[in-house]
Amino acid sequence: DLGSKNLVKELPGAHSRMVTGLTFANDGRTFYSCSDDGLIKSWSANPTANGDNDYATPHGPMTTYRLPTVGSFKSIDYHRSEQQFATASDNSVDIWDPERSKPIQSFVDLWGSDDTSNVTRYNPAERFLLGQCSMDRGIGLFDTRSGSALQKTVLSMRSNCLEWNPMEPMNFVVGNEDYNAYSFDMRKLNQPTMIFKGHVGTILTISWSPTGTEFVTGGYDKSIRIFPHRKGKARDIYHAKRMQKIFTLNYTADHKYIISGSDDTNLRLWKARASEKIGQASTREEKSMEYRQALIKKYQYMPEIHKIHTSRKVPGFIKKQTQVAQIQKESSHRKQANRAKYDKTGGEQFVSDRKKVVIKKID
Repeated sequence: DLGSKNLVKELPGAHSRMVTGLTFANDGRTFYSCSDDGLIKSWSANPTANGDNDYATPHGPMTTYRLPTVGSFKSIDYHRSEQQFATASDNSVDIWDPERSKPIQSFVDLWGSDDTSNVTRYNPAERFLLGQCSMDRGIGLFDTRSGSALQKTVLSMRSNCLEWNPMEPMNFVVGNEDYNAYSFDMRKLNQPTMIFKGHVGTILTISWSPTGTEFVTGGYDKSIRIFPHRKGKARDIYHAKRMQKIFTLNYTADHKYIISGSDDTNLRLWKARASEKIGQASTREEKSMEYRQALIKKYQYMPEIHKIHTSRKVPGFIKKQTQVAQIQKESSHRKQANRAKYDKTGGEQFVSDRKKVVIKKID
């Protein structure tokens, strides 16, 4: 309970190994968990008080799903409108009906690769479209209606998370091992539409704001960054002295708060806009804030105003790593400029960062 900061219920021994995914069903009363122990379990969020069931706990598990060919499940996501959910595992991507003990569809040997799928997500608008990331650095799209794989793009490094934009469902963002996040248009996967830079560690989790105008990222560098979806630089950076690497992030439904879960076993609640007042603002306060925002927008390109508005204090470790990355980038550009200058064959030319990301596209 966020209001009282109290734990409502703990389910010890729910799985024998690490829980890798949680998702709520459409009814809001049932949720599903998957784990590295190769099991999927359904639970009741609001159990009945009479206790007339044979479950191990009042919350369940109500049903347990397993596949003999799967050693561990890595991700789970419930369909927005249909009674079905999808899982990613070390063997396949599977579509399940809650009323059946076996998957109704399985995608195995995807595009000639049997590598592990580490995340899968349903598209919020196209009911039969499914996106997934795999350990072979691939990002793939599936059509569950025809049971076929649509297209796949292979990046230079592995992607750890994928989330669809809730308001522009043709776009999605992935968090990558190369410290960057990439946005893609599903109609054109040969290069990303935007590169979001700033992290100095692997990105492990991404969450979109319900408004679809920004998203939040977190990972190994122990910081949370909020990116506007049309800008490659973070508008805000959150960090705490004792916070460790971040495994999960989520916006609240009113997009005013962000919840983070980190390796130091703590949940933290952050304001989506650090300067925003909590509670009801008076008419005079609202007009004052609108006036300040208008001033910032008017003078945002003046160097002094831009510096005040965008500069953020970061830990010394991130500052040093950023400086090292800048030196490496300048050195790489200088070497490439020398190669292009003295190359007689014309093969050594500058290539944009967006074209370097995608290695190949598979239809």
